[in-house]
Amino acid sequence: MHLLTDEVKGFLSNSSMIRRMFEAGIELKKQYGAENVYDFSLGNPDLPPPPEIKAAMQELTDVSDQPFAFGYMPNAGEVSARAALAKLVSKEQNMPVPPENIIVTCGAAGGINAFFRAVLNRGDEVICPAPYFVEYGFYAGNFGGILKPVPARKDFSLDIDALSAAINANTRAVILNSPNNPTGKIYTRSELAAVAELLRDARRKFGRMIYIVADEPYRFLNFDRVEIPSLLDLYDGSVAIGSFSKSLSLPGERIGYIAVSPKLDNSGELLGALTLTNRILGFVNAPVVAQKLIAKCWDCQVDLDIYRRRRDAMAKVLTDAGIKFIMPQGAFYFFPESPTADEKIFVQALLKERVLAVPGSGFGAPGYFRLAFCVSEKNICDSAESFKLAAAAVR
Repeated sequence: MHLLTDEVKGFLSNSSMIRRMFEAGIELKKQYGAENVYDFSLGNPDLPPPPEIKAAMQELTDVSDQPFAFGYMPNAGEVSARAALAKLVSKEQNMPVPPENIIVTCGAAGGINAFFRAVLNRGDEVICPAPYFVEYGFYAGNFGGILKPVPARKDFSLDIDALSAAINANTRAVILNSPNNPTGKIYTRSELAAVAELLRDARRKFGRMIYIVADEPYRFLNFDRVEIPSLLDLYDGSVAIGSFSKSLSLPGERIGYIAVSPKLDNSGELLGALTLTNRILGFVNAPVVAQKLIAKCWDCQVDLDIYRRRRDAMAKVLTDAGIKFIMPQGAFYFFPESPTADEKIFVQALLKERVLAVPGSGFGAPGYFRLAFCVSEKNICDSAESFKLAAAAVR
């Protein structure tokens, strides 16, 4: 008796390595104690939300007994939340983005799925630089799309020639995740302008819209204060998708947004479709409590300097262990080279020393591994000897 589709059965047999390592960490913590396990597997921020969130939640309790205090609201989002998000997006993108160009979503993941539901036909291709976030393939595949990874350069910058070669008549979108998960790379203005020019040429050649999806949940994690250019400004067929999982330490609240470039002709058609897909995918509307929090706390964020110190501590641990890496410019991940050609062997060596990391093959980049440094600075520093022992064991 077949209980599942063949596709989902295949997904289960190759389930996310991130989650598997996270679950292995739970067992190790039971065995050795949480303080003796160094879990860098999951990008689950440990910082508490900013104090403004607590104050806003207390205000919400004062109105919780009113009719419809937490009732249904427009599928595109509550008016005050969209207005607040318009202020935030306009500031980040360095251009005016009106509230009507904002759709409030169930996190960035919900936003990407709502967008793909609106624009992908079966067989359409979605290009992304590799390494890439592991779920992109699922998100495109949910609606008949095909993810087409294109390897980045050795320094994780965009390979414009390779991207150009990948574009064809089936290309529907390009996902650009900057700052990048898993590498921490921030793409430059010249790189992004080159991609925009490629897509303008391709649109003329193939006679169809090709979108850019700017996946930006890590935008605020910009350690060196370099420019993060606005794709909404550089390319009319672009959408910016973000969330507050990291900036406000609210990953479980599932609150995010889609911002459609004001430069897009007939943008109302796309916005109407996104409002519809946000509903028919079962989201109905983004969580009400989270929307009310964002309306009050849109301009707050956790302390960036805490993550900056953690980045420096992680860099020292890796350097002392003789592990090669490129310093991440943003996000809260390192993506070092494995001391062994098969990074899964090294990840297992780390596991024996109670360190949880994720193999790079899951991100489309074998030979590397990912570390999430959204854990305490003490935990990072305490892991130093374990990294040394694991590296020595495989050399």
